[in-house]
Amino acid sequence: MKVTKPLLHFSAGTVAGVLIISQLAFNNDTRKNQLDNNPPQWHIPQTPESMSFAGEKVPLERWDIEERFDREFLFIYYQTSNIIFVKKLANRYFPLIEERLKANGVPDDFKYLCVAESNLQHAISRSGAVGFWQFMSYTAPGYSLRINKDIDERYHVEKATDAACKYLKAAYSKFGTWTAAAASYNCGQGGYQKHSTNQQTSNYYDLQLPEETNRYIFRILSFKYLLENPEKMGFTLSDEDLYQSFSVQSITIKESIPDLAKFAIENGTTYKMIKQLNPWLRSTSLAVVPGNSYTILLPTDN
Repeated sequence: MKVTKPLLHFSAGTVAGVLIISQLAFNNDTRKNQLDNNPPQWHIPQTPESMSFAGEKVPLERWDIEERFDREFLFIYYQTSNIIFVKKLANRYFPLIEERLKANGVPDDFKYLCVAESNLQHAISRSGAVGFWQFMSYTAPGYSLRINKDIDERYHVEKATDAACKYLKAAYSKFGTWTAAAASYNCGQGGYQKHSTNQQTSNYYDLQLPEETNRYIFRILSFKYLLENPEKMGFTLSDEDLYQSFSVQSITIKESIPDLAKFAIENGTTYKMIKQLNPWLRSTSLAVVPGNSYTILLPTDN
């Protein structure tokens, strides 16, 4: 019987397909057997026996507190890429944040609240909170952060840190502990006061709060322990791995800049670099009201 070429091609293709499927099935079976015989090994990270936040003792001897911390610590510990990235960023941004916290009389541990809020990135939350310290547009002006069509100082790390300090000091005066002040940063002073009044205590560790706030302090504590003990927890980074501070010079602007791209070129840099060093600049221009001024950072090397 004469077999046509199309039928020959079909037959050959069928045989090839069967062979490929058979090989894939064999390889999948092999990989499955390998995984069955050598499953991934996960270990439980060792949590600290004692901790403090802003000089205030964390009652880890209580089973409920220890388990709440353990839960959050596990979640964050296994976000390994995020921990490494934050550790790299911390080398660049922590010195500035630490300096502003100290200048404002706020404990150094609050830099870890900043990490818990934004991972040291200019994040925008689903609710519209912005920047390292996650200010809402309607609360920012009350903390001296200017927002208009050209600028948004929620993206200004130094000014936003000062604003956060203003909030935290007021909350500390109201609630009496830095831990309560930190928790109220998540649920608001009004929210914290409501739960405190209803439950007849202002002690964070004795309050039943909304789930996010229940976890909030333990999220901060987890970042604190991991970033203070990276090698102990298995995160080994050399100095060369860390992101360095920007090499910049500052220039005071007292007159409007109609074209930021032109301004950048005239100052030996690029529009992109201006935006990266000054993320609070949100437009292609900068209007300066008479009597006001802004400080713009320029690179000293490109």
